[in-house]
Amino acid sequence: MATFRAVGATCEAVIRLLQQAWQPELFDNTELQFKVYRSRHFATPMDTGVSLFLYRVLVNGVQRTPPSSVGPNGVARRTQLPLDLHLLLTPWAKEASLEQEILGWMMRTLEDTPILPAALLNSLAADVFAPDETVEIVAGQLSNEELFRIWDVLPTDFQISVPYVARVVRIESLLELPSAAPVLSRRLDFGVLKEGG
Repeated sequence: MATFRAVGATCEAVIRLLQQAWQPELFDNTELQFKVYRSRHFATPMDTGVSLFLYRVLVNGVQRTPPSSVGPNGVARRTQLPLDLHLLLTPWAKEASLEQEILGWMMRTLEDTPILPAALLNSLAADVFAPDETVEIVAGQLSNEELFRIWDVLPTDFQISVPYVARVVRIESLLELPSAAPVLSRRLDFGVLKEGG
């Protein structure tokens, strides 16, 4: 399963997916930037492109306690930590029409490729995800109040954006489970209490 670097690797994989799918000739040879943002980046945003902002991380409620796993060396590890990453994808452009075109293209691209394979997830750093692991990207849900609250705390004016959820990112424990031989027999020792002191 994935290492603790999986959160960052997943965000970068979404950006890499969009970057690889971009075709400038579809948009009058417009070049886009694709970047993972922190809140401070919104103070001076890119001119034209797509930003990804990780605004919330939750433990997946459906897979709260997955079983422990046994690695290739036969050593058992503690249970995985299944996470859902809540992302805000924002198109940027000087013209509203281009911004809206980028938005439509971005959403269509994510709908066409909802499963991120390990090869893409490991494109920034090798061996973060196992070769058979994937992460699913689905449309998220934000009420108007939640969306406006996010933009109230970001250092910029409101920008049209779309919430997505990357699920389930399973982080493997670094701790091994103690191993012991199976119990084959019981032996009870009885002692004698002494009276007095």
